[in-house]
Amino acid sequence: MSMLLKTILNYTLDFKCFVFKKIVLLESNETPRLEIEVAPRKRSKGICSGCKNKAPGYDTLQVRRFEHIPMWGISVFFIYAPRRLNCPQCGIRVEELPWGNGKRPLTNQYADFLSHWAKRMSWKEVAEAFHTSWHKVFISCRLAVEWGREHMNLDNIHSIGIDEVLWHRGKKFITLVYQIDSHCKRLLWIGIGRTKATLRDFFKWLGTEKTAALKYVCSDLLMSYLKVVQEEAPQATHVLDRFHTVQMIQKAIEKIRAEEARELKADGKKELLTKTRWVILKKPENLTQKQGERLETLLKQNLKTVKGYLLKEDFKRLWDYISPYWAGKFIDRWTRKVMYSKIEPLKKVARTMREYKPLILNYFKAKKNISQGIVEGFNNKLKLTFKRSYGFRTFEATEIQLYHTLGGLPCQKFTHKFF
Repeated sequence: MSMLLKTILNYTLDFKCFVFKKIVLLESNETPRLEIEVAPRKRSKGICSGCKNKAPGYDTLQVRRFEHIPMWGISVFFIYAPRRLNCPQCGIRVEELPWGNGKRPLTNQYADFLSHWAKRMSWKEVAEAFHTSWHKVFISCRLAVEWGREHMNLDNIHSIGIDEVLWHRGKKFITLVYQIDSHCKRLLWIGIGRTKATLRDFFKWLGTEKTAALKYVCSDLLMSYLKVVQEEAPQATHVLDRFHTVQMIQKAIEKIRAEEARELKADGKKELLTKTRWVILKKPENLTQKQGERLETLLKQNLKTVKGYLLKEDFKRLWDYISPYWAGKFIDRWTRKVMYSKIEPLKKVARTMREYKPLILNYFKAKKNISQGIVEGFNNKLKLTFKRSYGFRTFEATEIQLYHTLGGLPCQKFTHKFF
């Protein structure tokens, strides 16, 4: 059995200058474990952890235990006493181990194993499944993220999407920047808050050369984002995409419906607008038969909500245009019609559209290829991650999990894949 285990270990692990010696199976009331003694090959020199060159030995430290990937549900530990080396360049240094790093009690392979499972399950579930601690799973993910962020490729970033997300109670927001190019879609950067300083930190991280290569920036109408993008990346086409434009109108329609429903109830009139939120906001083709009948009844009434609904549906024609010029003409006609409607929430939207008309038209200048829909798709995955983990207490844990799940980070390559 010992020889078979050594064969499996040598097949899956390529530890040059080291050999597996004694293997002991320890059984107790706790989980059984395998303890595998590792020793350096005779007359082999260690690798200096500083300069990575071979160096003669100096002395030996105390025996340490490194937890490895479990075999058949049995915990595995490597037992080894690290050597201290007398390096001509670095002085007295502890040798570099091919399976470990620093004083971390996990092997590199086990950390990689846990981090891959952490993409599929919550950290708590991974810890329970492999009989380890939540903290060890957290450390594994942090190491994977640190290595991935250090080795990620930042070339050919031409389009980015910027958004903010509520991540903690007390209105604590984080700013998220995604790469939304057709050839690569991933989370690039996370920062605390949604201020000008936060977004400037992103451009500082990206660097002057990479920022100058940006062609498109997509965001909502948060003023701090608009001003910083204009200052840091003036050459980029700043797009206010279809999603946020439609969202502005829908929020206005819902406000009109809610206010009018309260007025009808206060006047003792028939509550025509009760439970009609999705009847008004959903696309006509997505309505159920019952909702369609309810909508037909509403359209016969002389209500502000009905007028707003008709204006909302009329606005959809904007997205059929290809030319920015004619799209601009349509916006002018539509906003003029809204200003005559005397429906204040929609008039506010019309004034906003007039002010930021160039940003809306940039959607057409970008040939409709730049959209915040990709960002919203990532945000849905983000919310699912939060929900699955029941939230995170610290920003560090939030940052690591989001980079790990959405960052598309490169992974270290080992001799054998364990998943």
